[in-house]
Amino acid sequence: MYHDPVLLQESVAGLDIKKNGIYVDVTFGGGGHSKAILKQLGEEGKLFAFDQDKDALSNQWNDDRLVVIHQNFRHLKRFLKFYGVQKVDGILGDFGVSSHQFDEPSRGFSTRFEGELDMRMNADQSLSAHQVVNNYESKALSDLFFEYGELRNSRGIANRICDSRKAGPINTTLELNTCLKPLLPKNHESKILAQVYQAIRIEVNQEMEVLKEFLVQTQDVVKVGGRLSLISYHSLEDRWVKRFIQNGCFEREPKKDDFGNPLVPFKKIGGIVLPSEQEIRNNSRARSAKLRVAKKI
Repeated sequence: MYHDPVLLQESVAGLDIKKNGIYVDVTFGGGGHSKAILKQLGEEGKLFAFDQDKDALSNQWNDDRLVVIHQNFRHLKRFLKFYGVQKVDGILGDFGVSSHQFDEPSRGFSTRFEGELDMRMNADQSLSAHQVVNNYESKALSDLFFEYGELRNSRGIANRICDSRKAGPINTTLELNTCLKPLLPKNHESKILAQVYQAIRIEVNQEMEVLKEFLVQTQDVVKVGGRLSLISYHSLEDRWVKRFIQNGCFEREPKKDDFGNPLVPFKKIGGIVLPSEQEIRNNSRARSAKLRVAKKI
């Protein structure tokens, strides 16, 4: 089952849709955002939707205005070019893991279900959570838990995993949870485990590298006056989205031309948009969502 689209009205409104424009939904998933975009497009409008997860392809429907591309959105520019598209009027992205992926035990994304340690958004790729947990050295594990999970005890968690796997490989989510149980403080078990799983998932799917590659491409793909409407779910994602919109890069300060003028391709539209209390009650996944909208200048 796919989740209700998060910040649906707000994110689609952020695109300021032109009836016959060309738009991209880089995270097709259950197709909720795409359907809302198509409702506002005329007969000459076009929507290209990306998703690397094969399961998402079953959600597409017949509409001559819709093209679903089974690819990671890090390849945005290349596949738009394949379809003869150089520029678009807007791009929507709803990052993170879908409810369908979390709720499918065999995918290994959730701390709540027993399943193989997988966590691949694209089942065809080679690197899986099993390989990360069982093959990475302690230093590499500690670094990713600290950077991607923002875990203070990253070194202790990494050492615990390395000690546990001496007795045999850690194959399932239950085995990983059991391995880490002695390190989990009471009343915070779920939170810490979620951070551990987040870190492993980000590493497996190269989520931060993918996000950065995508953002850099948007400055070439979006027309002047076109929009970005991007939803992130954790501080790492939001940090890169915010910096890119503000500075046109991932540094703390924008690059400047020879005259000292900042080289910034986008201008933010409004402030950060958060889900309402009602939406959070209806869809718990929306709790950590943050929407940022920008216009190409």
